[in-house]
Amino acid sequence: MSSDNSDDDMPLARTNGKLSSSTISKTEDKAMDRRNSGKVKPAPVSIRNGPVEDGSPHTNGNGKRKSRSSLNHVNYKDASDSEDGRLAKRQKKVVVDDSDDEVLSKRKTKLPPAANETAVPEDSDDDMPLNAKLASKRKAIEKNAEKEAKAIRANEAKSKKPTPKKPIKDESDSDVPLAGPKGKKRPANGVNGKAKANGVKQDDSDSDAPIRKKVKTAPSKTKAKAEKATPAKKTPAKKAKKEASEDPGEGEDEEEEYRWWDAPKKEDDSIKWTTLEHNGVLFPPPYEPLPKNVKLIYDGTPVNLDIEAEEIAGFFGSMLNSTHNVENPTFQKNFFSDFQEVLDRTGGATDRHGKKVNIKEFSKLDFKPIFEYYHAKNEAKKARPAAEKKAEKAERDKVEAPYMYCKWDGRKEKVGNFRVEPPGLFRGRGEHPKTGKVKKRVMPEQITINIGKDAMVPPPPEGHKWKAIQHDNKATWLAMWQENINGSYKYVMLGATSAVKGQSDFKKFEKARELKKYIAKIRKEYTQDLKAESMADRQRATAVYLIDKFALRAGNEKDTENEAETVGCCSLKYEHVTLREPNTVIFDFLGKDSIRFYDEVTVDRQVFKNLRVFKKPPKKEGDDIFDRLTTTQLNKHLSSYMPGLTAKVFRTYNASYTMSNLLKDLKVSNATMAEKIKLYNDCNREVAILCNHKRTVGASHEAQMEKLGDRIKGLKYQKWRNKQMLLDVDPKQKKRKGAAFFELDADLDDAWILEHQNFLVEEQRTKIQKKFEKDNQKLEEEGKKPMPDKELKERLHAADDLAKKFKKENKTKKVEAEGRGPTVEKIEGNIQKIEERIRTLELQAADRDGNKEVALGTSKINYIDPRLTVVFAKKFDVPIEKFFSKTLREKFNWAIKSVEDDDHWEF
Repeated sequence: MSSDNSDDDMPLARTNGKLSSSTISKTEDKAMDRRNSGKVKPAPVSIRNGPVEDGSPHTNGNGKRKSRSSLNHVNYKDASDSEDGRLAKRQKKVVVDDSDDEVLSKRKTKLPPAANETAVPEDSDDDMPLNAKLASKRKAIEKNAEKEAKAIRANEAKSKKPTPKKPIKDESDSDVPLAGPKGKKRPANGVNGKAKANGVKQDDSDSDAPIRKKVKTAPSKTKAKAEKATPAKKTPAKKAKKEASEDPGEGEDEEEEYRWWDAPKKEDDSIKWTTLEHNGVLFPPPYEPLPKNVKLIYDGTPVNLDIEAEEIAGFFGSMLNSTHNVENPTFQKNFFSDFQEVLDRTGGATDRHGKKVNIKEFSKLDFKPIFEYYHAKNEAKKARPAAEKKAEKAERDKVEAPYMYCKWDGRKEKVGNFRVEPPGLFRGRGEHPKTGKVKKRVMPEQITINIGKDAMVPPPPEGHKWKAIQHDNKATWLAMWQENINGSYKYVMLGATSAVKGQSDFKKFEKARELKKYIAKIRKEYTQDLKAESMADRQRATAVYLIDKFALRAGNEKDTENEAETVGCCSLKYEHVTLREPNTVIFDFLGKDSIRFYDEVTVDRQVFKNLRVFKKPPKKEGDDIFDRLTTTQLNKHLSSYMPGLTAKVFRTYNASYTMSNLLKDLKVSNATMAEKIKLYNDCNREVAILCNHKRTVGASHEAQMEKLGDRIKGLKYQKWRNKQMLLDVDPKQKKRKGAAFFELDADLDDAWILEHQNFLVEEQRTKIQKKFEKDNQKLEEEGKKPMPDKELKERLHAADDLAKKFKKENKTKKVEAEGRGPTVEKIEGNIQKIEERIRTLELQAADRDGNKEVALGTSKINYIDPRLTVVFAKKFDVPIEKFFSKTLREKFNWAIKSVEDDDHWEF
């Protein structure tokens, strides 16, 4: 579909390179077909995808910055172990003679895992190559989506025909492409399908009334839900009593009672609150000066500093163990520049005689005395008794309590980040050009408070005042200030469990559900536009294809002087895309959070041809691939199909729709709890693979798998001992069950058994010592005399006895039956229980190993509609705790409650 935006065919004002021609001739298309030198591979498939670990520089565009695969304080991925060599060999295959570009990944790096290395084990039951299978599965899901979209639109058309007293024009144009000749757009409401049952007529605007009264006016289905939830609501009198309470902890039940998902939709969704009360922000403690004997050393001389300069020196000195930062030349340069500025302003440095010391070279600074002081202080803090730590926590909780909750329209809601960031040194994400600069202490005079007109304004610290007080009920933040590094604004918002955040998540997933109606039309039209004569249309269609099929982010233009330069689809440059005939594309760039991202994919032949055209000379390194497209233009085009549709909605839609289809096809009969959980995780893994949610193998993965393997082997050894006990009770069992039943498992050998026995003895010894210490601590707290060391020695005899027992068993090859009155039935029951535990752990091991290179959390938390997980848990009788942690259960409370009574909910 050609765009009706007049500026789409105009060259964009780019300062960084050549523009592609405004049109593409059919002759050029045919000429590229003749260049095809091989069989087109199954597409679209991601062959190898994920973050890359390398020590070599990698830039976005003409910048000089290299990527970092891990960041301090921002754990985007786990550091990887050295791999088994398969990837190192595989990367050589990237260089192919018929490629028109040098392959960016040929430098020595650890490439991400290939698709067949992250495959679900059940996928290997036939001879079809995995990539062909993935492509086939994707196409089947897309075909299903196309049918469903047509059915939804057809049903909508039928239901709209008898609409009375409404001009047909206003209602019918939702079935007409919104990109048509300037048709009127429907207001975005973020609700689709069955969720619309929560809505009411627009004239129902009693937004100030208690929500439980409003629920009564909702349609019958919603009303039934509300009535079902009545027992949790109690009486209005009790509610009034709760609202009058000032204890922050008392608001939790009220939060559960506020079922906003059952409430009628507000007429004016821009009004976020009517009344708002809160206690402001919590400031960090003031700086504690260093002891007089702890000094910064310059060129061998201890120096005296002004308190402000000393604090900044302490920032650097306290983090000497973070070599990733303090050894970074940019970090050092920025820190020293800011440090010198403060020195100049505060009178500089002096030696012990008061003589001025000119600090001119960073290399002559010695921060070790400062580091040692802070290190010793931290160690002493860790070594404090448990009672002291507990008392400190109680005091801290008491100080934080008033800030933890606010009153939002009379309800207590949890506040998220109510603490003002302490001063320190800026780290930044990726190779940030301002890393190392001083984050200044935020003062009350910089902070704007947003609060209700009738609420009491929280008092600022003594001797200070707030920058401003405002009463903006269209804003969801409680306080705001501007930080000094990038000039960006920091906001105090409500917590993840709040109704406001829940509504935001709900709208996100409802927007993705609404896309179901339009996805077939969008895909059909961008497929047609892949061959458009207009370069602008063809670039836009290609970008939408990549975003839809490979979950690429749209990308935004960056201020490369002040921000780490990261890339998305619309901002890809010439050097980020490598083409390999007949239809393989390699993306290699700094993605979100400045992590180098490598994605080797197969694409439809037409997309490959388009990318070759977009890279056509005279374009060179630093030039834009999509030079006639911006993120703003792309999203404007998408919103012409559906109100509020942007590129990022595709990620949520594809993940949720794929998961929905996979869960529908599950056949679960007589499965154990562990097997059901694994089935769910297998579906989640397929979503992650199809949606390209990958990660590098964590440094701790091998150790974790080894530990899990030892637990399984330990249970097998325990099973073998029980079988030997069976012979001790009834020697005739050997003849009945056969000699093979009593043989040692092949996984176990004498050396491992000896090691395991020593581990069991030491484990028992440690448990006895910890129990003794705990008992003594309890006696001391009760004011009683602690037990003497003699008692501990007596208790430790149990561990010595266990060691002697193992020694005897190893010598005689016999195991004496344990427990009171051992019988064949009891021991066989024990063996059966151990076998069940072994099966459960083996399933966990297979699941964990399958997930090592797939980011299940990314899909489950951010992109898969949580209601799908709730429906699965309910359908197959699995506790939701098996899928959602306590934090996620609180975050997705709306999802758990909104479909708990709906047996037929579908994405």
